[in-house]
Amino acid sequence: MEIRINPVGFSVNPVLEDFINKKFSKLEKYHDGIMGVDVTLKLEKDDHLENKLTEVHVDIKGQDVFAKKNAKTFEETVDELYDVLKRQLVKAKEKRED
Repeated sequence: MEIRINPVGFSVNPVLEDFINKKFSKLEKYHDGIMGVDVTLKLEKDDHLENKLTEVHVDIKGQDVFAKKNAKTFEETVDELYDVLKRQLVKAKEKRED
């Protein structure tokens, strides 16, 4: 499974890149048809603190799974999106098996 990280307007430090790769590589446990994961990181020009936006697109056989989240840190968005995507992948796998 390939994980592609696409920062918009900035470069990702290696620590964050490693965190994202480790976290989303665990998604393979929940669906065996994952072909790739696209992670888009954006800094929104808002005055409020939750200006880190992460969008994740998981390409699986037969359909795609998508989620996005704003938070104070990219690590926080990744943690929350992992849980959301895990549930979506489990549902997609159950539908496929029916």
